[in-house]
Amino acid sequence: MSGLSLFEKIWHSRRIAALGPETDLLRIDRVMLHERTGGVALRALAERGLPVRAPKQVFATFDHIVDTLPGRSDRTLMAGGEAFIRTTREEARRTGIHLFDLGDERQGIVHVISPEQGIVLPGATLVCPDSHTCTQGAFGALAWGIGSSEAEHALATQTLRVRRPRSMRVSFEGKLAAGVTAKDMALALIARHGAGGAERSVVEFAGAAVRALSIEARQTLCNMAVEFSAFSALIAPDAAVCEALEGRPFAPQGPLWEQALQHWQGLYSDADARFDAELSVDVEGLAPMVTWGTSPQHAMPVDQAVPDDAPEQPLAYMGLERGQRLLGLPITAAFIGSCTNSRLSDLRAAAALLRGRRVAPHVRAICVPGSSSVKRAAEAEGLDRVFTAAGFEWRESGCSMCFFAGGESFGQRERVVSSTNRNFEGRQGPQTRSHLASPATVAASALAGCIADLRELA
Repeated sequence: MSGLSLFEKIWHSRRIAALGPETDLLRIDRVMLHERTGGVALRALAERGLPVRAPKQVFATFDHIVDTLPGRSDRTLMAGGEAFIRTTREEARRTGIHLFDLGDERQGIVHVISPEQGIVLPGATLVCPDSHTCTQGAFGALAWGIGSSEAEHALATQTLRVRRPRSMRVSFEGKLAAGVTAKDMALALIARHGAGGAERSVVEFAGAAVRALSIEARQTLCNMAVEFSAFSALIAPDAAVCEALEGRPFAPQGPLWEQALQHWQGLYSDADARFDAELSVDVEGLAPMVTWGTSPQHAMPVDQAVPDDAPEQPLAYMGLERGQRLLGLPITAAFIGSCTNSRLSDLRAAAALLRGRRVAPHVRAICVPGSSSVKRAAEAEGLDRVFTAAGFEWRESGCSMCFFAGGESFGQRERVVSSTNRNFEGRQGPQTRSHLASPATVAASALAGCIADLRELA
């Protein structure tokens, strides 16, 4: 085929039937579930007498509401949370789907463990009842978040009725400065074009700066696309993607691997592909970013001041004023974790700043690895000792306080610097004031006891 974007190639390859001018029935290759909605969807199917059509293509993990404290069990601070966990476990075993239970070395945040296990593959369609499923587009898959009723349909039929999204290409050109990350790229993009800038588009990230990113950094970039209102995000697979997936448990093996490699070579946007919209961002001069308000679009370079035209409501919630500088603003907590920034490279970047230093006495600092595999790898390198020696809590894997998970939260009006993806009102606790940033900026701020510029410590 010629003249097609990567999105169009995947869409056409999975289209079963046209259901209307802008709606198609698509084949769904893999479904991922978590305990907050997965058990409910599986039980709803059972009550209707419907089996899971392809149980070996369905994967469930415990991440959203599980406790992340050492020695955890099914108990959780979330009211009724234990029932969600047990229901998911029972239904997963009954239906024969893959389950990554508590204590399983493969357990972790759904979007972190999928590439670790080779579940996501280039050119595949993958869905999950979680808005940040677009993270997995970093591997050249069409992955998107769905609702519970859609999950039931996908489980029962391996198909979904989907209204065709728009297409957008965002090209990041230039070379990132030291200390500037994919998280900063994403926040800069959203700040410039608004949280609705990619409304219901499949965004393909391209350009020299994207190609230079590590596979884990590409996941961070794609993860934040939903905060740009994207339907999903994609990056064309390259040799680095193939290398990252080779030998993974659920990736093709033997002759099938060679066939897959040959197919994946055609997964790119043709030179004459057309997009509904195109944006270009020059990363030269881009600085570490931090949010000042209650939306990811309320972001700015860490060494600048709150805009003079900042809206009143987010300012009032965050306890800030127009023209105020964030550098030196006292914080009470620091959080490193979430499907955005909890991979091994994220922990290494933070640990590089923490090594030999100590978190400010008044700051509660928490690190939650994105998966049990990440946790083991970090501990093998001694990163856990770096974090704990610096004063961080070292946790089991899970979503944790990214979104007030498991009933655990930061306190009333606490000011937190966080490596997560959302800073909405109440997101991390009642009246909690969250400032989004990269893991390294979180670490630097924890050490300083205030919002800090990591470049002054590196």
